[in-house]
Amino acid sequence: MRLPRLPLSMTFAVLAAAYVVAGAALALWLATLLPQAWMAVALTLALLLPLLVYHVRRAFAPMNSLFRALAGTVASYRDGDFGFGLSWRGKGELAELVAAHNRLGDALREQRLALVQRELLLDTMVQHTPVAMLLVDPHHRIVHANLAARKLLGEGHKLEGQSFDALLERTPDALREALQRGGDGMFTVGDEDHEDIYHLARRSFRLNGRKHELVLLRQLTAELRRQEVQTWKKVIRVISHELNNSLAPIASLAHSGAELLRRGQYERLPNALATIEERARHLEGFIRDYARFAKLPSPRLESVEWARFLAQLRTQVEFVYEGPSDPGIARVDAAQLEQCLLNLLKNAHESGSAPEEVTLALRRLPGAWRIEVMDRGSGMNEAVLAHALLPFYSTKRHGTGLGLALAREIAEAHGGRIALLNRDGGGLCVSLTLAA
Repeated sequence: MRLPRLPLSMTFAVLAAAYVVAGAALALWLATLLPQAWMAVALTLALLLPLLVYHVRRAFAPMNSLFRALAGTVASYRDGDFGFGLSWRGKGELAELVAAHNRLGDALREQRLALVQRELLLDTMVQHTPVAMLLVDPHHRIVHANLAARKLLGEGHKLEGQSFDALLERTPDALREALQRGGDGMFTVGDEDHEDIYHLARRSFRLNGRKHELVLLRQLTAELRRQEVQTWKKVIRVISHELNNSLAPIASLAHSGAELLRRGQYERLPNALATIEERARHLEGFIRDYARFAKLPSPRLESVEWARFLAQLRTQVEFVYEGPSDPGIARVDAAQLEQCLLNLLKNAHESGSAPEEVTLALRRLPGAWRIEVMDRGSGMNEAVLAHALLPFYSTKRHGTGLGLALAREIAEAHGGRIALLNRDGGGLCVSLTLAA
């Protein structure tokens, strides 16, 4: 007998009622045939119990199949496969369960599809961004590298699985030094004729419970070149404005002086000449300050004792020295290097750092000297770092914007380079590398 698919409570009720009625009728009939009542009851149970088991199993067989199907789809969901659905023609609680299960599968399938699309979009963006991106695991193995990183550091080859430390051994010294110092910053690769400027950013975070590091390298050469053009245009406007402000009154006063001479009014000539002299001297000082940067002479290298040089520098500005007590002798232009370090140390004192935290560190490298001026001020944000080495760029109200640009010129004239890096814990490090 095939029972209709009824709700669970009704199925139990129908089966129980049917077998109670059938059992009672059979027991009464057998009681008329057998001498004892208990024999009729026993025979009734022996006949009806197998039938009851059979019908219960037939009634609940579809539900058992459904439960197995539900268990299978749950296992598929757990494995990330959301392509399954269930069909149930009955009504009641099981129909509601199947419908809810199918709605869950649809929701999971839609979420999975949206997640896959977002992952594809993110991967496309990461792979095609011009910023070189490297993800490094706690064992210093490269987990992920985008196309820009492969081109910059791996000659187009895959970098995943390689040792980050081994990769750095094949990179330019400036990049390796910038990474070793830690923090964000700028550095220069190449010589004066083929120079590339990069911005370095490093961020640490936890992934799957383990600490990872994201290294970002952004090339700023083209952007800085555009900024330099805009800066020089601004400088030309400033100089033109200053020249007009001085030359216009000079020309006017010269004409007035000629008129005074023609009229014989000599008593008013000294005032006119004094004003002309004042404006001429102002213009001379203005041009001299700007020309000093544009006409930096080639360094006159001479043997300089570091101990005496640093002692002379300390008489002009306060700093804490880190390095060997007797570092030896260097071949540098003492006047240019002194002016460069004075500017950097004064900047460090003006950064908001405590005087005792302004440090000058000196280290001997193979074939070079490294000088680091460090402070514990506010450091530089990314926008300032990107423009700090531009001539005439300054965040100070009355700054000339020549200090860091002049330091860069002096370092490069000595066969070296300059790098700006934010320090861990706050502050800035300006690193000069000079050829030994």
